[in-house]
Amino acid sequence: MTKKLFIVTALIMLALSACSGAGAVETTTPPATDTQAATAVLAMTETPAATETFTATAGGTPGTEISVTPTVGTVAPTNPPDCTNSASFVTDVTIPDNTNVGGGTTFTKTWRIANNGTCVWGPDYTLTHYSDERMGAPDSVPLGITYPGQNLDISVDLTAPNSTGRHQGNFVIKNPADLIIKVGDDSRLWVVIDVTVGGTATSTIAVTATSASATSAPATATRIVAATAVSTIPAATASGSDSGAAACLFTIDRAKLLETINAVNAYRAEEGLAAFSVNPKLAQAAQRHASDMACNNVTTHTGSDDSTPHSRVAATGYIASSVSENVYGSNPPFTGQGVVNFWVTDTADANNNQNLLSTTFTQIGVGYASFEASGYYVMVFARP
Repeated sequence: MTKKLFIVTALIMLALSACSGAGAVETTTPPATDTQAATAVLAMTETPAATETFTATAGGTPGTEISVTPTVGTVAPTNPPDCTNSASFVTDVTIPDNTNVGGGTTFTKTWRIANNGTCVWGPDYTLTHYSDERMGAPDSVPLGITYPGQNLDISVDLTAPNSTGRHQGNFVIKNPADLIIKVGDDSRLWVVIDVTVGGTATSTIAVTATSASATSAPATATRIVAATAVSTIPAATASGSDSGAAACLFTIDRAKLLETINAVNAYRAEEGLAAFSVNPKLAQAAQRHASDMACNNVTTHTGSDDSTPHSRVAATGYIASSVSENVYGSNPPFTGQGVVNFWVTDTADANNNQNLLSTTFTQIGVGYASFEASGYYVMVFARP
């Protein structure tokens, strides 16, 4: 009996020991589900929502990216973290200091600013009211895409106070980190007006913007009024006319640019081809030619300055092994999808569709300009 009791006791102790050993192994193993959950949360917090990223190159060197937010419809380059922000005042395009304005009059103030830094400005850069009188200015005005060395016309709609006398409002440009960018020796852009109540203002409020100097910036400069971009370039001077050419005002619809890019890459996906990446220098070349076509009411690959697709791309600093170009103009303007459909089915120039389905080219840039109810598209294709 004693022997049987001993055997039973030994078996019970052995079972308890086995349970204890299994528990020790479990407690030393980190729970996989907790680690996975933490990783997922980190990924969600670090990944921006609703943003498409197109791999691109700067000057033909792979690695630069262009982030495009569909809801905004703007193709904006991503700046390197060590780029610098610097600006200088060029001129008052409208409402120079001490312009006489009637009380309660709504007017548009436009400053021309030069991008002297190494960062590319975009809609995440803003003009905001800083001090003195606000004059009904909005909370912020997004800037248009402006590359280093380019001039930008920044406009804001204001309302003159209903009190006679001198009135001043000060504005600043802020970078994406909400820090003020230095403009020359100051950081302020100001508007100074002399208000007359009950009398007649002697100065003209609406002033046509003159073109930017070709020696200090590329031919295109961008004028922003709220979310609408309007660019100014010199109109072509007719043979025998004097050198003072009038300004050509045309409109850029950035939603059309994004729609065109998406339509092309969707078409390529249907054909089993890789998407084109968007290169900012190719976009600069395309926009230059689209603006030129709009101002001269032509649809051709040769610019009014005798430039060609190759020379326009080279002028941006992009080193290409091959270049091609699609162009189109119509009244009324096509949508981005519409112009791609035209190029796909164009029997007069088979090169248009061949470019869209090319395996030689890897990068594109798209330009669009509208003038006098006509829209002009340019798509530049290249390979570094």
